[in-house]
Amino acid sequence: MKQIIVNADDFGRHTLINRAVERGVCGGLLRSATIMPGGAAFDDAAALAARTPALGVGIHLTLVNGNPVLPPAEIPSLVTEAGVFVDDHTALTVRLLRGRVSLDEVRAELAAQLRRVEAAGISPTHADSHQHMHVLPGIIDVALDLCAAAQIPAMRAPRAPIFAGSFGGVGQLVGRMGLAVLARRAAAKARRRGICVPDHFAGIVAGEAVDTEALTQVAASLKSGTTEVMLHPGTDNAVLVRDCRWNHDFEAELAAVSAPAVREALAAAGAEAVSFRALSR
Repeated sequence: MKQIIVNADDFGRHTLINRAVERGVCGGLLRSATIMPGGAAFDDAAALAARTPALGVGIHLTLVNGNPVLPPAEIPSLVTEAGVFVDDHTALTVRLLRGRVSLDEVRAELAAQLRRVEAAGISPTHADSHQHMHVLPGIIDVALDLCAAAQIPAMRAPRAPIFAGSFGGVGQLVGRMGLAVLARRAAAKARRRGICVPDHFAGIVAGEAVDTEALTQVAASLKSGTTEVMLHPGTDNAVLVRDCRWNHDFEAELAAVSAPAVREALAAAGAEAVSFRALSR
């Protein structure tokens, strides 16, 4: 059996991301998205989820590059002087390694994020995180505790291919190797807690787009079991690059989820597009 979960990250971050998710479900093979609890378009995303039963919605736990749900004064080790999360995974990792991150504050903030998602009427199909911060030591244990308590049945393990996409130098290579080790450790911990993890993971972790050619190759070479593909689709690059401050080809990934070539490759492989609900079954 071969299954593919095409997941749209950052659901709720921007209305143009939400519109891409809607189009990807209605006209493509998108069946899964993870909602960002502190996103500016969270309410719009929650409303979309409520009227789109084919879409499985997970929680996109956020500790970097976004806004907290709790008041910044309650989580000082996680925020900047401006009251927002630190810029990126490197900044948080450095803080964590230097002992400057309170795991109690991590637990409080992530619990608040989960409460907001549940209050919107969403029962998360799975958990992942912005820039994969849930696999970091200590944070993975907090995330698994919350999943177990809330009966969230599945979690992402971002074991991306180390040499996927363009080669970005030795620093990128070391980073990907480190992520691979942490992701495998997180997957083992999750399974010991009875939380499902997809068998395989695809998607280029360094911000490059999974365009139609790349997604067709993934679909044509699927292994047995379930493969998650991480995407960040959107409807307008110019607006999203400006507003998200990320030079990403959102439109290429939206085109990929609706491309006939991808559908044909899936059919030839005898594969089915599903959401994380399939894992819990």
